[in-house]
Parts: sequence; C-alpha cells; structure tokens
Amino acid sequence: MSAQLPRRGLLSLLAAGAAAGCGFQPVYMPTASGKPGVAARELAAVDVHPIQDRPGQLLRQALQERMASDGGGAHHYDLQVNFWIAGESVGIQPDTSASRVRLTGTANWTLTARDAGRTTLTTGTARALDGFNMFDSQYFAADMENSAVQKRIAEAVADQVAMQLAVWFRKRSSAAAG
Repeated sequence: MSAQLPRRGLLSLLAAGAAAGCGFQPVYMPTASGKPGVAARELAAVDVHPIQDRPGQLLRQALQERMASDGGGAHHYDLQVNFWIAGESVGIQPDTSASRVRLTGTANWTLTARDAGRTTLTTGTARALDGFNMFDSQYFAADMENSAVQKRIAEAVADQVAMQLAVWFRKRSSAAAG
C-alpha cells in the first residue's frame, strides 16, 4: 500500500505538468502580481437584478455572494435572471398520496452591457434537481424540508451561472488578447 502513494503522487505531478503544458489555467486564477484575475474582476462588475418570489431572492443572494458584486464597485454589466422551481410527486402511495417530491430549478439568464444600446453579451441556462420526503403527520417538517431544498437548488444554480459567466469572461479576455 505504501508503494502506491509515491506512484499516485508522481502521477498527479505528471498530470498537472501535462495540463499546464496544454495551456490549462484555473478560471479564477489571479494575475502574476497576485491581484484578482479577469474572471473575478469582471464578475464583481455584474449587477444582479432582483428576481421574483422567495426562491428568486435566494438565487439573487447566492449570485451576489459568488460574484462579490455587492462590494460597492462600479457595475458594467446587468444580469437578468428568470428563475422558477417546479415540483412533481414521484413516490405515490396506494392511497394516491405522495411520499416524495422532486423539485427542478431552472434559470434562464441574460448578461447585458451598460452601454447606450443595452447590448446583449451572452445568455445561458442553469438547472438543478433535488427532492424531499413527505410525511403524513409532519406538515411543518415537510415545509421546512421544502425550504431547505429550494435553498440548495438556488445555491447549485448560482454555482452554475457564476461558472458559466466566469468562463465566458475568460474566453472573451483571451480572444481580445490574442
């Protein structure tokens, strides 16, 4: 077993070296001077517009946390998001009551520039699934679990949207530089 650890370490180093040789760089990589990289700077310049309903508020808050866009800096972009969560019963009992609910959160987003023409820069979609069990005699437990699932879905969708935007900003920066 101990002979495997050095081999794994060596393989990890070789894989990291090969990835670096092909131009791989982390999305949030800082500059050589240690300042935030392109993706982090551009994400901080995104203003996330309010999103309707409680799940939308959770998503907006999660997006603001990931983008650090509420730090008071200048905003150059607007992010409009349409977000909804749909539910379906997947565990049906013989008496037709549901024992499990699956929720699907979907967000369609559009990034626009704050220029005179309100230019649409990019659009995308993010989606997350989760679920919870229903208990006959525990209404408040099911309600609390529903809230927790909606928050997890909002967090997962926010991760996807932030990553999609970060990748787009990096590609745009690379295209402009090269």
